[in-house]
Order: sequence, then C-alpha cells, then structure tokens
Amino acid sequence: MLTDSKAFSGFSVDDIPAAKRFYGEVLGLDVSEDNGMLTLHITGDRPTLVYPKPNHEPATFTILNFPVADIEEAVAGLAARGVAFEHYDGVDDKGIFRKGGPLIAWFKDPAGNVLSVLQT
Repeated sequence: MLTDSKAFSGFSVDDIPAAKRFYGEVLGLDVSEDNGMLTLHITGDRPTLVYPKPNHEPATFTILNFPVADIEEAVAGLAARGVAFEHYDGVDDKGIFRKGGPLIAWFKDPAGNVLSVLQT
C-alpha cells in the first residue's frame, strides 16, 4: 500500500528560530521555513521536518545521523563552529567513540535532541 510513498521523518524542537540558525548556519544545511515549521533538505532527497512543540522533550536517542568520510575532520570542523560533543563511556577527549562499531560522535541541537556524525 505504501510502497511508492515518499516517506520522510520529523522531530520536534522548542524554538524554531534557534533550530533554523543551528541547522542552517552551524551545520550548514539547506533549510526552508513554511507554516512555522522547518524542512531540512538533506542530500539524497531525504527531507526532514522540524516542527515546534510547546511541551517538547528532547529525544533520548539519536534522531539524525550524518555519515562522513573523515570523522576527525567533521568533529574538528563542528567544534570550531561551537558544537559541543557528548562524552559517554568509551568516548575519547575529542568526543569520538572508538570502542567498536563505526567511529561516531554525538552532539545535541539547541532543543537537546541527539545527533551524530559517523565515519563511513
């Protein structure tokens, strides 16, 4: 029934202007705004809806993963733009998890949602 549907994902934030600045200016994504919501235009024709929610609670899991060729370069570049990386167990001083699986580093958007960059 939904085989040909162009599904997309979405998540909530508590401050649309802050989210627009973060996703557009800090992360450098193409962001559009319509009807008080944002659309993140991500490579691969995968739009992601960002909508306001007054009683927003940050996701406790990773809501958006950004594959990168060089995680060291991505982490350094994001850190230079003011992104602070999370320091969970097994994460080095740069914020990169190196204890199995892909190299990955987690960070949060202004609404507290967890995002990641992971090396492909």
